Amino acid sequence: MKALLRYFLINLVSLWITTEIIRGLTYTGGFRTLLIGAVVFTVINFLLVPLLKVLFLPLNLLTLGIFAWLTNVVALYALTNFLPQIRLMPYYFPGYDFSGFSIPAAELSTLWVAVAASFSIGLLTHFLHWLVH
Repeated sequence: MKALLRYFLINLVSLWITTEIIRGLTYTGGFRTLLIGAVVFTVINFLLVPLLKVLFLPLNLLTLGIFAWLTNVVALYALTNFLPQIRLMPYYFPGYDFSGFSIPAAELSTLWVAVAASFSIGLLTHFLHWLVH
């Protein structure tokens, strides 16, 4: 029970930070929607993601694990289907420039917003799990 609560809180923080960073992942309904989204995302991570990992195992073996992010994209897409208050939308990234390091501006389609958001959620989730342990 303690581990389940920990996973829920980590998913809640990861979803919240990702919606603040990536403007193409939005939610309506305030904090209550975010809480429900974290519950649904926790259930998806416990039930659907292990099945997806087995399903995508041949693709992951062929690409030496590069397509492991595909399970996170499908999990995020499942979350947006189960909870219509959380949406993926196209987003214009204005670019980023800091001390000679530059990321150019780009128009991101819904697919690329899903990829960026799932990458961000995965990175934050792994970091928070590492921080807690």
